[in-house]
Formats: sequence, C-alpha cells, structure tokens
Amino acid sequence: MLLSAAAVVAGLILLVWSADRFIFGAAGLARAAGISPLVVGMVIIGFGTSMPEVAVSTLAALQDASGIAIGNAVGSNICNVALVIGISAIVRPIAVTSGVLRREIPITVAASVLLVLLVIDGALTRIDGAVLAAGFVAMLLWMLRTARTQGDDPLLVEQQAEMPPAIGSGRALGWIAVGLPLLVGASQLLVWGAANIAREFGVSDLVIGLTIVAVGTSLPELAASITGLLKGENDLAVGNILGSNLFNILFILLAPAFIAPGPIPDPMLLTRDLPVMVGLMLMLWATAIGFRGAPPGIQRVEGGLLLTVYVGYTLILALTAST
Repeated sequence: MLLSAAAVVAGLILLVWSADRFIFGAAGLARAAGISPLVVGMVIIGFGTSMPEVAVSTLAALQDASGIAIGNAVGSNICNVALVIGISAIVRPIAVTSGVLRREIPITVAASVLLVLLVIDGALTRIDGAVLAAGFVAMLLWMLRTARTQGDDPLLVEQQAEMPPAIGSGRALGWIAVGLPLLVGASQLLVWGAANIAREFGVSDLVIGLTIVAVGTSLPELAASITGLLKGENDLAVGNILGSNLFNILFILLAPAFIAPGPIPDPMLLTRDLPVMVGLMLMLWATAIGFRGAPPGIQRVEGGLLLTVYVGYTLILALTAST
C-alpha cells in the first residue's frame, strides 16, 4: 500500500514536470518553424496543460483500466471548474472581458451535453469516438480561425504574454526528447499505483480516476490559473480551464473509445458524475456572462460556492464508492 501511494505521488510530480518541459519544447519548435505566436499560444499552450490527462488516459485504456481513463477526463473537468476556478476566484475575483471566452463557454457546455448524449446508452463506442474526433477537428479549425481574426482579444493577448521564450530547434527537440519519455513513464507509475489503491480499498477504477488521478492531473491548470490571476491575466485563468475541458471531452476520451470501447465501467457515471460536470459548466456560464444583471465574472462568493460543490461531490463519491 505504501509503495502504491509513493508511486502515485512520484508519478504526479514527474507528470507535472515532464508535461511542462514537453510543452516548452513543443512551443519552441513551433515558433522555430515559423508558426504564428497566436496559434502557438491558443492551440499548443492552451492544450498543453492537458498533456498529463492525455498520457494517463491512453495508458489506462491500453491496460484495460477504462474506468481510470474515463474518470480522469470527466473528473478533471469537474475539478477544473469547481476546484481550480473556485480556489482561483477566492484568491482573486476573476473578471471576464474576452469576447472569445464568452463564445468558448457555450461551446464547452455543448461539448459536455454531446458527451452525455453519446454515452446515455451505457457505452462508449468507436462510433462515439468518431463523433468526438469530428468535434475535435471542428474545434481546432475554430481556434485557428479565431487566432487569425481576433488577435486583439484580451484572452489572446494574455496568451501571447505567457509565451515561452524563443529557443533553437535543437534545444526544443532536446526538451521534447526528455519530456515525452518521462511523461509516459510517470503516467505508467501513476496508473499502476492508482489501480493498486483502488483494489486495496475496494473501490472502482472510475472513482480513483475521478478523485486522485483527476486532482493530480489538474495541478497544471491550478498553477496556471492562479499564476495568471496574480499577474492580472483574468481571461487566461478561465481560458486555460475551458481549453482543457474541451480537450478532455473531444480528444482524451478518444483513447477509451477507440482502444477499449464497450460498456461504461460504472453506471454512476451517468447518474452522478456527468450531471455534475454539465451543471458546473452551466454555473460557470451563468456567472461569467453576468447572471440577472450581475457583473460578468466569478466573484469570491461564487468561487466559494463552486468549491463547496466540489467538497460535497467528493463526499458523495466517498459515500457511494464501490466496485
């Protein structure tokens, strides 16, 4: 048990560090290749914080632990909104001024509802994966068009401000060569430890994916959001979360859909977890656009409410957890 816990902790630490180095190298290589800084910021950096979820869910699906793979994606989305934005708003209220962001929120809500409709039959199939893949391509095209036409939007300006410094191709490839193998190794360590803990406590892989793994892989989003807020980059704090949530639904779930298609590992996903995920996105949408005349943005009270929802949800998980 102690060895499994140590594997989870070590895996999370290595996962966060290796993902950061991989993103640094990928962004540097893209800039060296002459790709627009706006595109690098919105696509590569925007999705980069989801690299831990990509690695963990892919390895979990390959090892027939689809509960961890699916739970990681759904749990990360819940954690991103309720825990990350909740804590961030308590640290400093988040003003939302970006027009791009106000369009991205309903898109993320729509993607969340799409996922519910795809798995409401109790299975995640390759056909569902094809629908998600089509959605992912459409999202990428929208983001690329936005990067070209909305360059003065506050969100894109803040993303450019956070751009890693320009580096040579050799150094960029070096960081990719270091980060990618460590990312895979750390994911393997985390999945092995998490699966052992699930068996030890007699809970499902899904619950472990929704809790330990989801919180751990959401650490980059928490760090990025709080750092952005302290720098006054309000839109970026929310933009990182929306980009990550879209990526989790439309790309990360492709791993279990194509590698290990089949029945949902735990029916509670349909009645407990997905409704919470959609409900939280609707709460975020209402607060970000200014509900009933309130100023747009997430205030400390709303951040506290989101955090309370997360604590309550976690308690429900603890009370209903079973294999």
